[in-house]
Amino acid sequence: MKTKAAVLFEAHTPFEIIELDLDGPGPGEVLIKYAASGLCHSDLHLVDGALVPRFPIVGGHEGSGIIEEVGPGVTKVKPGDHVVCSYVPNCGTCRYCSTGRQSLCDMGARTPEGSMPDGSFRFHSGKEDFGGMCMLGTFSERATISEHSVVKVDDWLPLETAVLVGCGVPSGWGTAVYAGGVRAGDTVVIYGIGGLGINAVQGAVSSGAKYVVVVDPVAMKREAALKFGATHAFADAAAAAEKVNELTWGQGADQALILVGTVDEEVVQNATAVIGKGGTVVITGLADLTKLTVHVPSADLTLNQKTIKGSLFGSANPQYDIVRLLRLYDAGQLKLDELITTKYTLEQVNEGYQDLRDGKNIRGVIVY
Repeated sequence: MKTKAAVLFEAHTPFEIIELDLDGPGPGEVLIKYAASGLCHSDLHLVDGALVPRFPIVGGHEGSGIIEEVGPGVTKVKPGDHVVCSYVPNCGTCRYCSTGRQSLCDMGARTPEGSMPDGSFRFHSGKEDFGGMCMLGTFSERATISEHSVVKVDDWLPLETAVLVGCGVPSGWGTAVYAGGVRAGDTVVIYGIGGLGINAVQGAVSSGAKYVVVVDPVAMKREAALKFGATHAFADAAAAAEKVNELTWGQGADQALILVGTVDEEVVQNATAVIGKGGTVVITGLADLTKLTVHVPSADLTLNQKTIKGSLFGSANPQYDIVRLLRLYDAGQLKLDELITTKYTLEQVNEGYQDLRDGKNIRGVIVY
């Protein structure tokens, strides 16, 4: 069959809208008709060359849709099921899945190539194979993907909204709740209020943090954070640190969560300095894989027992937490609709990413 998709042929070029041939589902695979795709900052890392996949590649890793066909042996979903995609596939049986760490599933090793788990491809043009970002390629009308990349969700939920729990919401929310371990009464500092950072605010608030201090240079994002429950918002790290020192009587923050679009040495140093004894820094934002961005005094870590740790998918478990978060939304305890700033067509994908660069969006969504 044919499908229209937004494709990246190389770094430092815009996405191109082209028609591709799409194979049907084989064993353990499903054909999905996407309803929506989130415009996540991670795809910009492909454009900017910070992450180097196998080109050409169909962009997009945050998707929701309806299953149209299943391949042999698929029992997890059936045609007509509503699903949200997990950008980290989860097999359920590897060392990491079986110990409750689905975000580290061994199947995720295939995501840079964008191939299926067996190394083959389902998108083609002539004799050329096209990968799919994170084995998904959600910037396409349809895709054939692994059954391990989908999570069945309640069919009364709007897929245009549910799409956000495929990446940004659990990555941010889990950074606070799981990786950061925020507890009632804690003081939390959050750097970067985009699609992930705004949900770290929601996670910290739901965990009962006393103070949620955010840092972002964009006024619109600071205002949004305050509406989502942040207690204080600052344009720069120095002003935030001064306020944290005042609020905690010099003790420092309990957690500092880094969710900026591109992590650099300065934000890591600021985060490490703002936490107090026994505090934790969580790095969820990405950076150029070839650059060293963590440079802090080791004596500070030793003498004050500070921790710096990374988090993928907010250290959440996709099969459980995608459903959990959507049911919190359904109960009115998690804001999702309010996260969407602008909706786009597939043809407007580059416009949507320019709006993201310009600080106009908390989250843009492509609607098919």
